[in-house]
Amino acid sequence: MSKPTLLVVDDEPQILRVMRASLPVRGYQVITASSGEEALDQVGKLVPDLIILDLAMPGLTGLDVCRRIREFSAVPIIVLSAKGSDSDKIAALDLGADDYITKPFSMDELLARVRAVLRRLAAGESNTRVLTVGDVTID
Repeated sequence: MSKPTLLVVDDEPQILRVMRASLPVRGYQVITASSGEEALDQVGKLVPDLIILDLAMPGLTGLDVCRRIREFSAVPIIVLSAKGSDSDKIAALDLGADDYITKPFSMDELLARVRAVLRRLAAGESNTRVLTVGDVTID
């Protein structure tokens, strides 16, 4: 079974460094992006199993990225942000984020939330039904 691929989007080099060092030893492939534009480019090139997304970035913000990704994909998104106000959390969740963690964060908690979201995704896929009648297939 292949390792789940996580796209980590953050403009802080130290966060990307920690993720590239910590996540692969825990069974994940990691791809990184340091801007919203780069994140959208990466999502266009590959289909990650989950996105870990910062909100405060120059150019396209994390909210912009979340909004754009939701226009074409249901890939799970966990927001990882220093912005901890209720309004920030509500905006991200309303735009389609699946979870929200504030910085500073515990790597163990982040990993538990990643596992939980991926578990829900796997359970949903196993319940997917395809109906075929004649030449018409509904997925």
